[in-house]
Amino acid sequence: MPETPAVTTPSPILALEQVGKRFTKQRALFRGIDLQIAPGERVALLGASGAGKSTLLNLACGLEPVDEGRVVLCGQRLDHLHDSQLSALRARSVGFVFQAFHLVSYLRLWQNVALALVINQIGAKQARTQARDMLVRVGLADREDAFPHELSGGEQQRVALARALVHRPKLILADEPTGNLDPHTAAQALRLLDEQVRAHDTALLMVTHSEQAAALADRRIRLDGEGHLR
Repeated sequence: MPETPAVTTPSPILALEQVGKRFTKQRALFRGIDLQIAPGERVALLGASGAGKSTLLNLACGLEPVDEGRVVLCGQRLDHLHDSQLSALRARSVGFVFQAFHLVSYLRLWQNVALALVINQIGAKQARTQARDMLVRVGLADREDAFPHELSGGEQQRVALARALVHRPKLILADEPTGNLDPHTAAQALRLLDEQVRAHDTALLMVTHSEQAAALADRRIRLDGEGHLR
């Protein structure tokens, strides 16, 4: 009889292994956090305000160091990388949608979106084309030359989403990505996130209080008040 081919499981895009983070030596924020997210998997991170969900996103990409355990992103242990290597890995492999939009005030919208491409050494002409195309997809085709201060909070959130997706990252970290959007626009943003995950086998870790957003996830996990994932 022919041998049954072995089923190979793809390596996770993100792995947190026994991760701990402390406020002080006596007070822990996290203890023993284990989490793996596979290519194409969508995970919603739930929990009360102040539980540390945003901090967990920062640990996942090396913006903050862990005090215990290790984080492996795209096969690389973050604690083995120098600051410049960490920055390069984030620029190449991670897309951020955070509550604070972090748009550059003196750049036009298309320039804010193109910035993620320029950092990855995409030529200026191609970067501008891809940035404009992404602004079309988030419904801001007619605002590409505007500056961030000319936009509403919801519009700025959509620019931040476009910037996070334009370079086709391996991992998207989203902190309340629909928090400033009306229900119709939130649904559009969630569809775009879903399309990115499906088209490019992107992993998604999304902090949300929204049932509409959490419904997108393949898996829901909750950070409790004692620093554990449930």
